[in-house]
Amino acid sequence: MRFLSWMGYLPLSVLYLLSDFVYFLLYYVVGYRKKLVFKHLQHAFPEKSPQEIKQIARKFYQHLADIFVETLKLPHLSVTEIQQRVEVQNIELLQGFIAKNQPFLSFGAHTANWEWIPASLTTRGIPVDAVYKTLTNEKSDKFMQSLRASFGVHLIPMPRLMREIVTRKHLPRLIGLVADQSPHSPEHAHWFSFLHQDTAFFPGTEKIARATEMPIVFADIYRKRRGYYTVSFQLISLPPYQSLSEGSITEMYKNKLEESIKKHPADWLWSHNRWKHKRK
Repeated sequence: MRFLSWMGYLPLSVLYLLSDFVYFLLYYVVGYRKKLVFKHLQHAFPEKSPQEIKQIARKFYQHLADIFVETLKLPHLSVTEIQQRVEVQNIELLQGFIAKNQPFLSFGAHTANWEWIPASLTTRGIPVDAVYKTLTNEKSDKFMQSLRASFGVHLIPMPRLMREIVTRKHLPRLIGLVADQSPHSPEHAHWFSFLHQDTAFFPGTEKIARATEMPIVFADIYRKRRGYYTVSFQLISLPPYQSLSEGSITEMYKNKLEESIKKHPADWLWSHNRWKHKRK
């Protein structure tokens, strides 16, 4: 881990050379989850030709390698650099909640470089609580925490989320959740048609929204060019939520995520086994 930490001191121009090598290994040598990625893309975009699918896959692997080196670089970026490299659109929506001393939920996804987004907000005066899933390896988990806590981001492990929300309920801040991965228990999931496939969505994010009665925004993140990103915040819903049917909040999130992926298909994390659960 110390070696990886030292790598963060290298300039991005050098790190991108390393990224090119990592991409070559992932795509051409190791073939990291290559069959899974191609299967996902073919099912998600049945209208695209084999050549188009291959082009998206290659861009995805290039981007995946970039995320690796960019995350290592995060603690060593200056405030000016992080603000130049991540454009925040519709920040007025977030500032409005903060001005009212209102904590709010942000539902995001593993799109573009999601690791840079919290820092791009704290450096603009938006306090961020970033919810994360603890890694199995303790050393790896501590290392990732040290990266993600850059620029004053407050980290919350998923099991402690509700406790933290209660103890910090009077603090105006963005509470960021990444809600696009496959749930552990498909029998309790919300099921929708997503990218032409029956897809299980984690119900916990909607339960949190209903329990806290906090406003919800969607973080639409996409890549402009290498090392430069945009995050656009869009309102999903405002409380109260009692009148909304079960699963409707999740469906609104699903619709926005699907639209984002269709616009920027190479930016999503296609190597995640998203469709491992089948609807019974």
